[in-house]
Amino acid sequence: MVAGCAGTGAGATPPARQAAGQVNGTATTAPSPSATSAASATPGASKVEAVLARMSVEDKVGQLFMPVLYGSAADTVSGENQARFGVGTPAKAVARYRPGGVILFPWAGNVKNVRQVVALTNGLQKASPEIPLLVGADQENGRVSRMAPLVTEMPGASVIGSTGDPSLARKAAKVTGTELRALGINLDFAPVADVNINPRNPVIGPRAYGSDPKKVAPMVAAAVQGFHDAGIASTAKHFPGHGDTNVDSHSGLPVIQHSLSQWNKLDAPPFAAAIGKNIDAIMSAHVVMPKLDPSGDPATLSKPILTGLLREKLGFDGVVSTDALDMAGVRKKYGDGQVAVRAIQAGVDLLLMPPDFPKAYGAVLAAVKSGKISTARLDQSVRRLLKLKAARGLLDRAPVADPAEAERVLRSAEHRKVAQLINARAR
Repeated sequence: MVAGCAGTGAGATPPARQAAGQVNGTATTAPSPSATSAASATPGASKVEAVLARMSVEDKVGQLFMPVLYGSAADTVSGENQARFGVGTPAKAVARYRPGGVILFPWAGNVKNVRQVVALTNGLQKASPEIPLLVGADQENGRVSRMAPLVTEMPGASVIGSTGDPSLARKAAKVTGTELRALGINLDFAPVADVNINPRNPVIGPRAYGSDPKKVAPMVAAAVQGFHDAGIASTAKHFPGHGDTNVDSHSGLPVIQHSLSQWNKLDAPPFAAAIGKNIDAIMSAHVVMPKLDPSGDPATLSKPILTGLLREKLGFDGVVSTDALDMAGVRKKYGDGQVAVRAIQAGVDLLLMPPDFPKAYGAVLAAVKSGKISTARLDQSVRRLLKLKAARGLLDRAPVADPAEAERVLRSAEHRKVAQLINARAR
C-alpha cells in the first residue's frame, strides 16, 4: 500500500463528540479533550486563513492531490508525465495542477542518489512558489523502504516492537525523519499503526510493531514523537485497521468482520495513541468492515468510518489521506473519478496516487462546481492541509535542502549506531 503499502453532511458542523474515551459508548484509549484541542491549535492560523482566502477553486482542488511524477529531475521530460498530465516534466505538472504534494518512488525514477533527490525536491518546490509542497515518501523501514539504499538501514517495526522499548521506536523515527528532511522530504507515510493479529496477513506482517494492541500503541506514539523531533510530518496507517486480513488490498478487497467492541479493543488503541501525540495525518485502509459500515464500501470511501469513528469519536481533525488510489481494493466498485469524489465526501482530505489524475481532478472540480461537494467541505480539507504545512514550517517559504548537508547526515555513524542498538536488543 502505498503507501505500503465516516457522519454528518458535507460542510456541516459535526455534532458534539461523546465524552473522551468513548466510541459509540465503548471505552477506548482516545486522547483527552485538552490533547485534542492542542492538536487543532495550529501555529500560523491567521496565515492559513490568508492563504485560503486568495486561492481559486482550482487551486483548492489541486491541494487535495498527491500524485506520482516521473523522472529524476524537475525538468526531466518523460513520456509518462506527458501521458498522465499532458505536460512533459514534473515541474510543469506542478505548475499546471498546483497539487498539495508529490510522493517519490524509485520505480518512478525519482530516487537515484543523494544529490539527485535533493535537486529534485528543490526543483519541485521551486515550481510551486505560492504554496510549498508536501513531499512524501513511503519510508517505514524494513520491508517498505523506498529511499533505500540512500538512508540508514533501520530495523523494521516488528524488530523494534520485539525490544519492548518505545524509546527505540522514537530514536528510529528521529533518525529516519532527520534523513528524509535532509533530502527535502517533509512527510513520511509511517508509522504503521495496524495490529497484526492474523498470522496469515499477506500485506502487513512484519510492518507492524506486533500483535498486541497494548504493546503496539506506545510504539506508535513514540514513533510519532520521533518524527516530530526530526521536524517532519508523519502518518499513522491504515485506519480503521489492516491487521486482521488474509487478502492483500493491492490486488483485492479484504473484508474484516470485527464488531465495534472488537475494533475498540484490537484496532483502535494505536490510532488513538497517535492522535494523542498530535499525529499529522492518518491514512485510510482499502478494507471493508461490514459491522462498522454495512454499505460494502471500503473504509477509504466510508463516511461512518472516516467521519463517524475517526473524526467524531476519536476526535481527529488532522489530515486524512487515502491509501494509494491505484490499488485494486478501492477500484472494484466505482470509476476512478467517482472514487476521488466519494473519498472527499467520506471525510478524506488528501487523494494519494490517483491512477488517472486528470479524470480524478476533473471529477472533484465538477463536484465542487455542481455543489455535490460544498464549498465549505472543500475549504475544510484545504484548511487542514494548510494547517499541516504551517505546523511543520512549510507555509511561509519552501524549504531548500542542502546536498552537502544531506551527504553528511545520511548513513552517518551516529545513525548507524541507533540501528545497531535496536538489532542488539531485539528478541
